Amino acid sequence: MSCNTPNTIDIQGHRGCRGLMPENTLQAFKKALELGVHTLELDLVVSKDNVVVVSHEPYMNSVICWDANGNEILKSDEKNHNLYQMIFDSIKQYDCGTKFHPRFPGQEKFKAYKPSLEEVIKASKSLNPNIKFNIEIKAEPKYDGIFTPKPREFVKLVLDVINQNNAFIETNLQSFDVRILEEIKRQESKMKVALLVDEDETIDDKLAKLSFKPEIISPYFKLLSKEIVAQYQKEHYQIIPWTVNDVDDMQQMIDFNVDGIITDYPDRLVEILK
Repeated sequence: MSCNTPNTIDIQGHRGCRGLMPENTLQAFKKALELGVHTLELDLVVSKDNVVVVSHEPYMNSVICWDANGNEILKSDEKNHNLYQMIFDSIKQYDCGTKFHPRFPGQEKFKAYKPSLEEVIKASKSLNPNIKFNIEIKAEPKYDGIFTPKPREFVKLVLDVINQNNAFIETNLQSFDVRILEEIKRQESKMKVALLVDEDETIDDKLAKLSFKPEIISPYFKLLSKEIVAQYQKEHYQIIPWTVNDVDDMQQMIDFNVDGIITDYPDRLVEILK
C-alpha cells in the first residue's frame, strides 16, 4: 500500500501548464519546468511526413489556432486542417499561441507552434535532466488511417522517438484507447503504461478490457474516493487523476493519498504542497 506524503506526490503539468501558457507549446513546458513539476503531460499525433507532433487534436483546433495566414479557423472547418495530411513544416506555420482562450483567460499570449516530440524531449532534458514524461497517444478506431496511423505504426513511431532521445526510463505512455495500450506492451513490454478512464466510464470495466495490468490508472478525478484509491493501490496500481484545477479538489486528492495529480495549474499545486 502506498503512503504518499505531499513531498512524494508527482506534480504533472497538463499540456505543460495550460492555465498559464498556450497548451502543448515549448514555452508551456519550459514554464512548467520553472514551476517545479516532476512530470510533463502531453499528447501526440503524427504528421504526413511521419513526424511525431505534440498536439491534443489531430487537426487544428479552432479555439486555439489561427491558420498559416493568421486567419480565423471556423469550427466547422477545423477538421479540414488535418495534421496527418500536412507535413511538419506546414504545421509549424500555424500560430497556436496568440488566440484568446475563453476557458483560460489568464494564459500568457505569444506566437507559438505545435512542436515535435523530439524538440520537447531535447529542450526539457536540457533544462532538467531528471524530468519525466507522461505521454498520451491520441487514437480512436474512427481516426485510423484518416487522422492518425493505425495503432501498430503509431506506437512504433512514438517508441522510436523516445528511444532515439534516451527518454525510455523517464517516460510512461497513456491512452484512452485500449488497442494502443495492448500494442505498446506487444512492442515494448517494459514500457510503463497508464490506463486513462473517462468520466462516463468505470475503472473496473476499463481494466477488464486489458489483457495485462497497467502500472498506472489515470481516471477522471471525480471517479475517486479515499477507499477506491486505497483499494487499487493495494493491488499495486499507481493512481494519477486528471485534470485537477481547483485548489479544494487538489487538497481532496492529496487527502485521498493519490500518487500524482495532473493539473493545468501546477503553480497552485506546488503552493499547496509547500
